Amino acid sequence: MLLSAGSLNPYMLSLHDASVGTFSPLTSGDELSPEQFKVCVFIIIHLKDVSCMLIVPDQSLASLRLINKLGKGQRDKLQQFIMITGASEKVALQVLKESDWHLEGAFDIFYTQPQLQAETDSNTDSNTNSRQLEELYNTYKGKLYLSIHSYPDVDMILVDGISLLCNDLQVDPQDIVMLVVSWHMKAATMCEFSKEEFIEGLEPLGIDSLDKFREKIPFMRSELKDEQKFREIYNFAFDWAKEKGQKSLALDTAIGMWQLVFAEKQWPYVEHWCQFLPARHNKAISRDTWSQLLEFATAVDPSLSNYDAEGAWPYLIDEFVEYLKENGAIQKG
Repeated sequence: MLLSAGSLNPYMLSLHDASVGTFSPLTSGDELSPEQFKVCVFIIIHLKDVSCMLIVPDQSLASLRLINKLGKGQRDKLQQFIMITGASEKVALQVLKESDWHLEGAFDIFYTQPQLQAETDSNTDSNTNSRQLEELYNTYKGKLYLSIHSYPDVDMILVDGISLLCNDLQVDPQDIVMLVVSWHMKAATMCEFSKEEFIEGLEPLGIDSLDKFREKIPFMRSELKDEQKFREIYNFAFDWAKEKGQKSLALDTAIGMWQLVFAEKQWPYVEHWCQFLPARHNKAISRDTWSQLLEFATAVDPSLSNYDAEGAWPYLIDEFVEYLKENGAIQKG
């Protein structure tokens, strides 16, 4: 994309070059990086600056013209949608128009149409700097929390390094978004990131710096709204949270994970379930029980009116339904 500067006076336009972290003056005919193009779009949308013009493909030009005609409220929604989903301007404009500029409706459209997400994934920044990403990994590997020292022989990001990373990302280590981060990395164990997991998990997201990582947090949080991705993240959590070499998940750990994930899902019986287990079960949780509980929470309505006692539910879930009845905890339809 080229910059045409027919009337740059009385000043020279300077745009941030994210790759080197400096400000560089641009002149007419300069080739713009993707990052610089985004800044030009920002100037056009927010500052109404017409001292520069972008020579772009017809399709991008059409999007820019449409953006420039939007009202402030619409531009704010466009920016918010892009920030949360990571979608391109083209996709964001399309779904917002389809939803009559209602953000919740736009999210529903986006997350129920895989082709829109695929287009977003294909537009992820392909210029990820592998060297910078490796330097980011080295910042946290073998770290001791609140210490400048590290363990050079430990080629892993362990719990203290993850705590430091969370602090730099301004995210609570107990925030569910860190489960989503671990899912992207295909992390084998809770509170551990290998170099391979870290780099292969973040590179497809276009992350090679702390700033880019921080900018992606809203997008990763929004992935929990996608039913399919939520299911994948939920099932991933079982192996991620259990101890190495164990087939089952320790009960205390399982309860903590259920409270985390179902707080996002807003299943009304999560606290009843977490009270029922120590009282009536008090054993480790099998993979079958873990997966079937999500099916129960998703398929059975809060009044339990469509619950089939003769169905193929695990015995533990049948017993839980009886527990709810005994305690008068079933919600009315």
